[in-house]
Amino acid sequence: MHCWRGLEDIPEDWGRSVVTIGSYDGVHRGHQLIIGRAVERARELGVPSVVVTFDPHPSEVVRPGTHPPLLAPHQRRAELMAGLGVDAVLILPFTAAFSQLSPADFIVKVLVDKLHAKLVIEGPNFRFGHRAAGDVTFLTELGATYDYGTEVIDLYVSGEAGGGEPFSSTLTRRLIAEGDVAGAAEILGRPHRVEGVVVRGAQRGRELGFPTANVETLPHTAIPADGVYAGWLTVNGEAMPAAISVGTNPQFDGTERTVEAYAIDRVGLDLYGLHVAVDFLAYVRGMLKFESIGDLLVAMAADVKRSSELIEAYERS
Repeated sequence: MHCWRGLEDIPEDWGRSVVTIGSYDGVHRGHQLIIGRAVERARELGVPSVVVTFDPHPSEVVRPGTHPPLLAPHQRRAELMAGLGVDAVLILPFTAAFSQLSPADFIVKVLVDKLHAKLVIEGPNFRFGHRAAGDVTFLTELGATYDYGTEVIDLYVSGEAGGGEPFSSTLTRRLIAEGDVAGAAEILGRPHRVEGVVVRGAQRGRELGFPTANVETLPHTAIPADGVYAGWLTVNGEAMPAAISVGTNPQFDGTERTVEAYAIDRVGLDLYGLHVAVDFLAYVRGMLKFESIGDLLVAMAADVKRSSELIEAYERS
């Protein structure tokens, strides 16, 4: 799959394509409907499929300080899109100047001049251009002038997550912030993932017999509520069952919020400096401060046992 960072990366001889545009943070099940349809139509038409997205999130440029917690970094989104069969991802640098493009100029500069769109597929609430003035009606109208078609797909899916609310990135972020990682997984179609490099911490876990990987997460990452979770620690493609702790370590009066993962029954792991992924399967308990270290050790052993049970049950299902 091609991954372009900016319009200048697109090959000069790039031909017609089927395009869909959006932040697509998380590539959740609603997003998958649109992207999957773009891939399907591209194959029918015999042209490549392209997903256009933005970096940073447009809200950070339009309203500085409002960058939402991210469900997936761009590299992860590209991996997920590749898994859906996408041929190319175009990551457009979203600058103040770019935000000033009128909807018509956006269509010409991106869809017409560079991607030579044959068909554009979007959700019904798609907005684009300066002050989000463009919509699917305008997109469709200009298609007659610039020789592309438009297809609008209802991206809304709902289930038990969020009490039956339509699936969205906003709902997913809210559930993660509340610690409902199972609900978030229903929307995403997979467990929520946090990535980063393993750094040295206080090493108390090692001293207590539960050595953890202290993950320095990427900026703006959506991190679950403080607590203990069951999931996996993935290193170099190997997913290891894990008990995961999120919080400030109140037992030792900590102040820095961390994500730490204990790879269950794995001995002698040296992960410092490695890029790892932590996948959150299920909530186990809230973050507590115990009366003694002995009580903490009993709780940690119970956390590991419960995490193992939840992971085994999931893998059997």
